[in-house]
Amino acid sequence: MNTTATTGSAKLWRKQVLALIAKEFAQIVRDPSSYMIALLLPALFLFLFGYGISLDQSLLRIGILDESKTQSSTALVADFSASPWFRVHICHNMEEVNLAMRESAIQGFVRIREDYERSLASLAKRPGSQNLLAEAHAQGEVPASLQLVVDGTEPNSASFLQAYAQSVILGHIRGLMRERGIHTPEITVQERFWYNPSAKSVNFLVPGSITVIMTLIGTLLTSLVFAREWERGTMEAMLATPVTRLQLILGKLIPYFALGMFSLILCTVLAILVFDVPFRGSYLALLAISSVFMLCALGQGLLISVHMKGQLVAAEAGLFSGFLPSLLLSGFIFDISSMPPILQWLSELLPATHFNLCIRTLFLAGTVPSVLVPETICLTGLAALLMLLVYRGLKKSIE
Repeated sequence: MNTTATTGSAKLWRKQVLALIAKEFAQIVRDPSSYMIALLLPALFLFLFGYGISLDQSLLRIGILDESKTQSSTALVADFSASPWFRVHICHNMEEVNLAMRESAIQGFVRIREDYERSLASLAKRPGSQNLLAEAHAQGEVPASLQLVVDGTEPNSASFLQAYAQSVILGHIRGLMRERGIHTPEITVQERFWYNPSAKSVNFLVPGSITVIMTLIGTLLTSLVFAREWERGTMEAMLATPVTRLQLILGKLIPYFALGMFSLILCTVLAILVFDVPFRGSYLALLAISSVFMLCALGQGLLISVHMKGQLVAAEAGLFSGFLPSLLLSGFIFDISSMPPILQWLSELLPATHFNLCIRTLFLAGTVPSVLVPETICLTGLAALLMLLVYRGLKKSIE
């Protein structure tokens, strides 16, 4: 008889949970904002991050002032014009250069002084040195006749321009030395990019943007569920029903978990098919790790919802505690190791930090257990802690 009673109570418990889940799905269908957040928001953000944000450098605008007007200086100008990295703007005097820099028409300039040909001739007359270029650079012979100035207001672009311009100049001088019978030792550097051979920032940004999107969806959707009930006056009726706190939490959690996982699948499909981001890992591992992370995000949203009774305040808290930290502190754009120690410590408490590392590893490197297992354990611990706090925070009484 006890077995029959236990079985009956278990069936009743499941029916009550299923009824709460059905009620929540009906609420989602009636409220367009819920499935708009789960369906349209991921696609919108993914296209925004994929196309709107780029760490790749496009054509750099560089000015060239040729005061030498010799065959060698003309060849250098031609080398810059032929470079795939630069859009060359020919200047005729320093006033024109200064005006172009002030108006941001150019991001830097090369000034070829009048003594450029004499510097090259002096370099060519020197007895055989094994490293003429390095020695001349150290003694200031070439820099004295060539001046490279970059606009430092955009440090990233300035670094690119400086490196590319120096590469063009050194290549040009080596070519001139070979023409004059001076052979400098050639050292060839083989450059390879592991995991991202094309060195496209979209392959780095799109997987990271999925972390931000899933965090936003999880916290924003569930931060409103209990707050909506309080605001509409239906929470008292729910508390009066013969259901436990665990059943209430499951009834709210499961529908939004399904929506969140659907959003993950949508983002993954768009990343692979639209943005052509390679996926080298296991889809099963992606689903498993994403499920744990989604519990973290939903738990964070539910924790906000059980303590706030207004939808506007709950939504603002969800955005502030979910979206901004995942955008700024998860390693999505900014390298965590370059942050101050206190922010590095804080980033370790964010589920987004651990998921960001996992999803980028799965997309670009593959299934690497030494990376994925420790991060998944951290995510599991954070999910358990958040769910415990939600359970303790939800009271079946009106205070």
